[in-house]
Amino acid sequence: MPMPAIVAPSGALYVCVAGSAAAPVQTAIEYADKVDALCRKHPEMGPCQYERNACRKKGGRVFAADGSEITLATEAEYDKKVRRVTFKSN
Repeated sequence: MPMPAIVAPSGALYVCVAGSAAAPVQTAIEYADKVDALCRKHPEMGPCQYERNACRKKGGRVFAADGSEITLATEAEYDKKVRRVTFKSN
């Protein structure tokens, strides 16, 4: 079954699509005003990635407002643009 069209609320940058293929739920990923402005210019930045990853941890998929999917491969390309240090807890 193909994905339904992404319906992003006006001004939304990303949409999290979760749920079953038969009944997907689309939710806009919201940021504080300053973070939203940052993410529009530099989607590779940590606060932007954090919210996208939060969607994925809940079993969702992330789509840009234009309908293109932001995959882990896209995230890997973003990581090439910034120096990112990740600490893992034990």
